[in-house]
Amino acid sequence: MDVSLFISKRLQFKGKISMVSIAVSYLVMIIAVSVSSGFRQEIRAGLAGLSGDIRILPPSRSVLDETLPIEKNAAYRSYVEAVDGVCEIRPVVYKAGIVKHSDNIHGVLFKGVESDDTVQLAVSIPRRLSEITGLVPGDRMLTYFVGESVKARQFNVTSVYDALVETDDKLVVYADITDLQRVNGWEEDYVSCLEVMLDDRMRNEADIETANNEIGTLINAYSSDDEEFVIASSSVSTYPQLFDWLDLIDFNVFFILVLMTIVAGFNMISGLLIMLFENISVIGLLKALGMTDRSISKVFLSSSAVLVCKGMAWGNILAILFCIVQNTTKVLRLNPENYFVSYVPVKLNPGLIITADIASFIAIMILLLIPCLFISKVDPADTVRVR
Repeated sequence: MDVSLFISKRLQFKGKISMVSIAVSYLVMIIAVSVSSGFRQEIRAGLAGLSGDIRILPPSRSVLDETLPIEKNAAYRSYVEAVDGVCEIRPVVYKAGIVKHSDNIHGVLFKGVESDDTVQLAVSIPRRLSEITGLVPGDRMLTYFVGESVKARQFNVTSVYDALVETDDKLVVYADITDLQRVNGWEEDYVSCLEVMLDDRMRNEADIETANNEIGTLINAYSSDDEEFVIASSSVSTYPQLFDWLDLIDFNVFFILVLMTIVAGFNMISGLLIMLFENISVIGLLKALGMTDRSISKVFLSSSAVLVCKGMAWGNILAILFCIVQNTTKVLRLNPENYFVSYVPVKLNPGLIITADIASFIAIMILLLIPCLFISKVDPADTVRVR
């Protein structure tokens, strides 16, 4: 058995406060990492539901333009479906409308998607529209569509959903795609745009842009001459402010990780210094017996490492319990106008948690090399004289 490890097992690190500090630091770090992952997952999934990860549509034209629809089953579609990471291509029809209920009138954007709802003219409305107009599931929603002529439809509200972006001028009502095709006078094969959905693993800026470039190339290569010219547009370019906001969260999490590591490290330094002072005679004796400064440092670092691991384990356990409780109860709420979600989202990412644990453990152990320099200053003759 290694002599340094044998001796370290017989030394008791009395730094209980240091262990509590480490546990709290790891608790904060793991929660910060989990909340960051949760926000990223929720917002990217919300964006994908709102407009897809990538849109295929004519360039320099609004999706509300009814004059130039695109073909749902264009020649390039099968090639786009074969791109790595593409899990679905969703045909969509957009249509601006004016909703009237009682004395309340409000403009909305209808989004027609393929639906299995058996209710005729069924729609799902955002919660904000429900608050403005008083519409609830089961109500009839009178809507006017203004174009070359005014068309009126009575939709049936079947559900209310919480929108990711819910400002009063950007309220999206989900309807069946065939209902909006009939309003526009389009045949079944024509839509406003195609929305490409990517796998969860691909929902980061780099992969979205890579897939967008590849899809754009395939569209140019395989579009037939009689089809409307289209381009691929990514959600990164459509909603840059949301991705910038996610980057800001990541920066804040990185700052928290560094800060908590420094706090835990300096608490361990103070605890280790106290341990060294309390065992100064032991250090002198070990030197007198021929142990090198390096071997003696290993004794105290091994004892410190055990304490750090105990604090790390408690911090991880408490953080995981918090995440499970928050995922189950959603007890911590947020203002969706500021944070885009109504609760604190958390996602346990084992890879990120293990990385944070290992990186902070290594950083703390490096910081503990500083007080070990004290060992070289201990003179065995002085310690023997003191005793």
